[in-house]
Amino acid sequence: MARTPIRTRPRVLAAASSAVVLLAVTGCGAADMTRQTSPFAAPAGIRTVTLSVQSWVGAQANVAVARKLLEDELGYRVDLVQTDEIPAWDALSQGRVDAILEDWGHPDQEKLYVEEKKTIVSAGDLGVTGHIGWYVPKYWADEHPDVTDWRNLDDHADELRTPESGDKGQLMDGSPSYVTNDTALVKNLDLDYKVVFAGSEAAQITQIQQFAKEKKPFLSYWYQPQWLFNEVPMVEVKLPEYTEACGAKAPEDIDCAYPRTPLQKYLNADFSQRGGEAADFLKKFNWTEDAQNEVSRMIASENLTPQEAAGRWIGKNPQVWKKWLSD
Repeated sequence: MARTPIRTRPRVLAAASSAVVLLAVTGCGAADMTRQTSPFAAPAGIRTVTLSVQSWVGAQANVAVARKLLEDELGYRVDLVQTDEIPAWDALSQGRVDAILEDWGHPDQEKLYVEEKKTIVSAGDLGVTGHIGWYVPKYWADEHPDVTDWRNLDDHADELRTPESGDKGQLMDGSPSYVTNDTALVKNLDLDYKVVFAGSEAAQITQIQQFAKEKKPFLSYWYQPQWLFNEVPMVEVKLPEYTEACGAKAPEDIDCAYPRTPLQKYLNADFSQRGGEAADFLKKFNWTEDAQNEVSRMIASENLTPQEAAGRWIGKNPQVWKKWLSD
């Protein structure tokens, strides 16, 4: 399997009463928090499911809808654990969580846990195709069509300087915890730009909205599906075409665009076999980009809680989710 880039995106997670934060501690001698005893102790007779929640709103939308249906239709108690992408795989392998509902492609983890250890199994496609890229606002691209080709970006670097980027143009990324190819791309394509991290997906959205309000140009790492495109139309910058040979390079040698990635679900192998109705439901959970964006927008733009947004979507779309409950 060709290497696909790990997508990491920040988003403020709405607090849930049953959520705990699974901390990933790295460094020499650091404790592996994923090996601690599970914080959840299910009362006798109560069926529980523990879902991993990634930090971006699309992942929150998946989990919110799955959680509400598991609770309201199937009678489970659902616990949530917020994790970064790599620690989520460790937690899933060890049974601290039962399912990851949106993975953007981690071939090293798949090889270790799915193929070799067989502690994790695929639960199929989410139904959504993800794509990372570099984007500029449409209002700027309309005035300067050449900015949509990476070979012309240096001609506009001066317009994209910020205090953070100094004498170079700014390429805005999200969280420094995300794994992107952008630093390598800037270096390998010999661009007069500096990658500047907003700090989180929420901070990145705020910055994009502010740029758009003032009609200022910007160049940003961004991704689809994402509800913000409906509010701030953006145009993708054409990077060198992605190839499997390029994708197989070491991260520091990447010099091509990001691939399009069908987003995947994964279950703990034991849960997949013994999880009963919950495991069957999660395997059938499959929806569209438009559906995910609808729930995401309600969470991020209308300030609904994930459960409120899920409830609204569920109320309007029984023809979709009832298929996930059928035998």
